[in-house]
Amino acid sequence: MRRSHTSQYYEPVPQQYDGDVLEQENEQMASQLKDKIHVLKSLSIDIGQEVRYQDKLLRDIDEDFERTGGFLGNTMNRVLRLAKGGHNYYMLYLFLFSMFVFFVLYIVIKFR
Repeated sequence: MRRSHTSQYYEPVPQQYDGDVLEQENEQMASQLKDKIHVLKSLSIDIGQEVRYQDKLLRDIDEDFERTGGFLGNTMNRVLRLAKGGHNYYMLYLFLFSMFVFFVLYIVIKFR
């Protein structure tokens, strides 16, 4: 992409200007440039701080997911061991308990 070599502050210098006026304009433009550089520096420092903060948050989330994944894996292994055991009546007991709870809730809601 081509850049235009003109900026919003650029004005062609007429030939009748003397050296003092040019020097003042040069100092003014240098001070404007210094101000812009200062603003960009503070902005880049703020961006760096934000990046470090976001990186810390992402690392914490990653650690939480790893812990949760390990916990879930252990729980699934326990459930599989329980399912492979000789006591297959656990599902029947769970179903009967669920039906009992729903029946009690139905009665409470109906006679309320």
